[in-house]
Amino acid sequence: MEDALLAELDQRLAAADAALTSLYPGDRGVRQPVHTVYVPADRFDAATVGEWAAQARAALDEHGKSEDDLAKALDLPADHAVEVYERVRAKLEREPIEDLRIDFEDGYGNRPDEQEDEAALGAARALAELVKAGTAPPYHGLRIKSLEAPSRRRGVRTLNLFVGELAGAGALTDGFVITLAKVTSVEQIEAMVIVLEAVERTYGVSSGSLKFEIQVETPQAILGPDGTTPLPGMIRAGAGRVTGLHYGTYDYSASLGVAAAYQSMEHPVADHAKDVMQLAAAGTGVFVCDGSTNVLPVGDREKVHAAWRLHKRLVLRSLVRGIYQGWDMHPAQLPSRYVATYLFYREGLDTAAARLRAYVEGGDSGYLDEPATAAALAGFVLRGLECGAVDTKELDRLIGVDTAGLAKLARRPLRS
Repeated sequence: MEDALLAELDQRLAAADAALTSLYPGDRGVRQPVHTVYVPADRFDAATVGEWAAQARAALDEHGKSEDDLAKALDLPADHAVEVYERVRAKLEREPIEDLRIDFEDGYGNRPDEQEDEAALGAARALAELVKAGTAPPYHGLRIKSLEAPSRRRGVRTLNLFVGELAGAGALTDGFVITLAKVTSVEQIEAMVIVLEAVERTYGVSSGSLKFEIQVETPQAILGPDGTTPLPGMIRAGAGRVTGLHYGTYDYSASLGVAAAYQSMEHPVADHAKDVMQLAAAGTGVFVCDGSTNVLPVGDREKVHAAWRLHKRLVLRSLVRGIYQGWDMHPAQLPSRYVATYLFYREGLDTAAARLRAYVEGGDSGYLDEPATAAALAGFVLRGLECGAVDTKELDRLIGVDTAGLAKLARRPLRS
């Protein structure tokens, strides 16, 4: 009886099983950057990454020059500042930008075609120079204008010129990604796939290798005219090319009528949108990225410290909500980005490690952790390792596993 029953169930559920495997493949096995830095295309050249690094270090030197100074600046307990200070300094030396996006959208604006053509080619050449020198951020790319009718031709042309220049220089890497702005329909995602297929054919790029992020900054991306969210359909329409959903704080808030003074990453309309994004992306391997704060750490010491404290609080808030990436728009935001991120992982490390060791060794941590929780704990530590908040020596000492073992616990194939 059981064999016959199970055979019938296998047959009945075959389509559902296949859909589950196809639509929810799980973790892609790649590192998620902690931020995306947006630089207007007309302000980007081969020196930009180095200049951002230098300006970030200068901001830390001036406004957080010691562990005690940083503790006062960011309202940190002294032991917390000691825990992260040198790690943040080392990060700003080693890898100040994890993900770079050269912006041809709002940060660049509308220019004459010949001017944007020149900017696209110049920015691509500069990025190719960084890639060949080995100094490009591990993740990098461009943001193009929307596929809405008024900007469609300009966005496609910029993408075509940029990718063609990179491909011709042999500088297209696995870390290259495109951000598509102001998406309003599933049909635009289908169109983007057609565009990428054409670009790949034109320049001899491997089929399916060009990936893109969907910028969620319009009400239509969260709620369709039928009362459902189109985001799952957008991810499916991307045919395996969609890598992220990026929240656009200010366009989205303004579209809903939120007054400028109250537009924020923590406004209720922002939280609702990001809740929907997280639900749509869950299990798909698509990353969710928070937006930015427009309060920049510039001016006198008091203003810089106030902006750092706000940024630190907002970054920690996103991390607690399970959103591990956000936008940074100014070099002086890098210190507060990494301080907040490192605090998050350092503060949770000992507890997560103890629970993982008990899970692996069959000991008692005071928690009854199931496999899914163990995977979440391992994923937490692995993210901390990838961004520099945790080092490999701590894995062996605290958990008794290496990086590969940690990735296995996190149910994640470790590829990069």
